[in-house]
Amino acid sequence: MAAPARRLVRPTLFICDLQEKFRNAIYEYPKVIATTQKMLKASQILDIPVFATTQLRGKLGETCSELGLDAQDGVKTQAHADKSAFSMWVPEVQKAFNALGSEKRECIIVGIESHICVTQTTLDLLREGHKVYVLADGVSSCNPQEVPIALNRLRTEGAVVTTSESFLYECMGDAGIGEFKQISGLVREYSSKTKESLQALCKF
Repeated sequence: MAAPARRLVRPTLFICDLQEKFRNAIYEYPKVIATTQKMLKASQILDIPVFATTQLRGKLGETCSELGLDAQDGVKTQAHADKSAFSMWVPEVQKAFNALGSEKRECIIVGIESHICVTQTTLDLLREGHKVYVLADGVSSCNPQEVPIALNRLRTEGAVVTTSESFLYECMGDAGIGEFKQISGLVREYSSKTKESLQALCKF
């Protein structure tokens, strides 16, 4: 019997503007960080390319250090771009993204703010013909009331609003793939943090 194939074959992770200056401004920011950490670990197991941005880094600070992006022992990104535009779909990101190939991809988005940068990034990626997954336990805004409005809009625009755990199992698609044991272990490792993120960010 042939080895099972993954259900999603070209996933790509987008991390939007998770910077130091937002720690005290964004609703339940530590929960967004925790979900992003889980997805970064999954990206290493499943070999998922990672794109990240900062918004006006000189004013708003570097990407949060605990994410370890581009650190010596951390996750290497395809692009880690600074921007003034709200959407992540800026020339530096586009160039690195297009270098992966011409096929349409499954784009996963975590970060902030749900109703601004996450929304505009999602709309741009949908316009380019990609399938977009917005992780509801991995996005937030300064005002929590903005989040469900943004997610409802993105659903109507054609994005898939889901959770980190649901996405990871959809990405695998089969318990017979070689990485299943590592991903199921990761899910168990983050079980309590995932529960906390869901309770904080998905209650509206």
